[in-house]
Amino acid sequence: MAAEKTVTITDATGVHARPATVLVNKAGQFAADITVEYNGKSVNLKSIMGVMSLGIPKDAELKIVAEGSDEKEAVEAIYDVIKQEGLGE
Repeated sequence: MAAEKTVTITDATGVHARPATVLVNKAGQFAADITVEYNGKSVNLKSIMGVMSLGIPKDAELKIVAEGSDEKEAVEAIYDVIKQEGLGE
């Protein structure tokens, strides 16, 4: 059973390069497979190109899904980064 959490992006510029890099780096610290789903597309959160290809704008609703041995910790850590970076809630 995968762990997941939905967040709404509140940053006026959406998820641009700098916060995307922070998210990808954080995702890379976990063994779990972590994906982010937006607008019917799902990409690997460990891939900067994948995350940037989504073009995530303000008010977007994202679903973070992690599957693996540390899935719960991974989802919480990604969510914390989103809050710390002022990206969303």
